[in-house]
Amino acid sequence: MRPTAIRRTAVAATVMSLALLTAACGSDSADQDGGDKGKADATASAKPAAKALTAAELEKASLAQGDVKGHKVAKAGPADTVSAGDVTADKAACDAFSDALMGAKAGSPVASTQRKVISEPKKGADKDSADPEEAFKAAFDITTTLTTLSSYEGKGAEESVAALRTAATGCASGFTMKAAGTKQKIVKITEEQVKGGEEAAGWTVTIESDGEKSTMKLVQVRQGATVASFTALNLAAASSGGDFELPTAVIDAQVAKLA
Repeated sequence: MRPTAIRRTAVAATVMSLALLTAACGSDSADQDGGDKGKADATASAKPAAKALTAAELEKASLAQGDVKGHKVAKAGPADTVSAGDVTADKAACDAFSDALMGAKAGSPVASTQRKVISEPKKGADKDSADPEEAFKAAFDITTTLTTLSSYEGKGAEESVAALRTAATGCASGFTMKAAGTKQKIVKITEEQVKGGEEAAGWTVTIESDGEKSTMKLVQVRQGATVASFTALNLAAASSGGDFELPTAVIDAQVAKLA
């Protein structure tokens, strides 16, 4: 494996330990026809506020082992996340995005849960390849996703998603973030196409550390008074400085349990 790949893997590991991965974010439509779910329904203000889920209801709605084919699901532990107080940005307008990217709770949810979902290595991965880099890529083509469910009173869920959208737009050209005492430079935030729930938004986030770049995915989906947030990182992509696919299977499975 090239030294560059090793350094990139170290960068990925640093981000993971800070945010979500001890084992290893576009609206749902960018069309301007006004019919996408990526934006709150214009008539939403006329509807009664959705009921906030209790802690017990949120636990029941959270992903469990067996809900996502080809993935392992477990409750997230203290080492998988950081609190909002441990995450800061050099631009105040980027605080909301930093918190979401690191898996920190946004606002004041009534209740919240977190799950760590890890994809299983693809069958047929050639671990005995003569090319060390290809063997490494095959062995570490694993995406780990921190899934956070947060339930809010009143318009809290809508406001949380709106705040994240605003931060993503205003900070798209980059900023510097500090999590648990370690600085990470966010180089670029690119909107992704995401579907699900009453409104959805997603981004690919390019991070630079020690001159090496890696990418993370951040997705938020709102269903009623509950916001599902997904932060994902792929080890193989991080080691090569490449990109990876959104954890669609994880997102779809979680949103289905909230419907």
